[in-house]
Amino acid sequence: MGCVVLAAVVAAAGPGRDGPGDRVRVLQMNLCNSGLAGCYTGLAVAAAVDVVRAQAPDVVTLNEVCRADVAVLARASGAAASAFRPAMDRRTGEAVHCLDGEPYGIAVLTRRPAKLTTGGIYPTQDPTGPEQRAWLCLDTTDFAACTTHLDNGNAAVARAQCDYLLGTAFPSMRARGWPAPAVLGGDFNLLGEVQACLPTGDRRTDDGGVQNVVVSAQFGITSELRIDMRATTDHPGLLVTLTPPVALASR
Repeated sequence: MGCVVLAAVVAAAGPGRDGPGDRVRVLQMNLCNSGLAGCYTGLAVAAAVDVVRAQAPDVVTLNEVCRADVAVLARASGAAASAFRPAMDRRTGEAVHCLDGEPYGIAVLTRRPAKLTTGGIYPTQDPTGPEQRAWLCLDTTDFAACTTHLDNGNAAVARAQCDYLLGTAFPSMRARGWPAPAVLGGDFNLLGEVQACLPTGDRRTDDGGVQNVVVSAQFGITSELRIDMRATTDHPGLLVTLTPPVALASR
């Protein structure tokens, strides 16, 4: 499917399970922390640390982060595992870098143990834009925890990327033995078009803008909370509480 297997899962100190077994909480954040965009404040990571400590999510999905940010947030969240995937620069073939020189991209944190990580660069990209967008998943053994940041300059490209992720990449992962249940948080840079990307039975909720949390049919969405990031980034946090699959809830 044109994906690449990434570096091994990064383990961090923290519990493998936490909180009630009858819910899974997913926190999506776009931190605009490259240092290159107009929304950069230099304060978003500290604000995000406060949010994850206060909300104790099971899964955190991150967009527009520098690689060093991931370790900071993993410690704050008590993550058992984390993974990072850089966006690629079309002009150089190398990773996009933040202003401080760190690779720039997307990340997933989970309080559940994880054994595999996979992801890739989308086969469809804006031919005029320098940044090639990516997707990333962790296999937590209970479910796949994934994130993405779709193209922000071309809605048709963003839609093609959404279709690829949900219609091609996810089925291919499941065919290779990944768990069927999945949660996906990300900045889709799409509004109503996201619903059309979803396979039958999948559900989603959003922040009233372009950030979404999408879940496979095994999950139910019970609540959502938009979190004020205090003007440290141009997106709110999106915290979504899920009813997990019956097999998981009964453990």
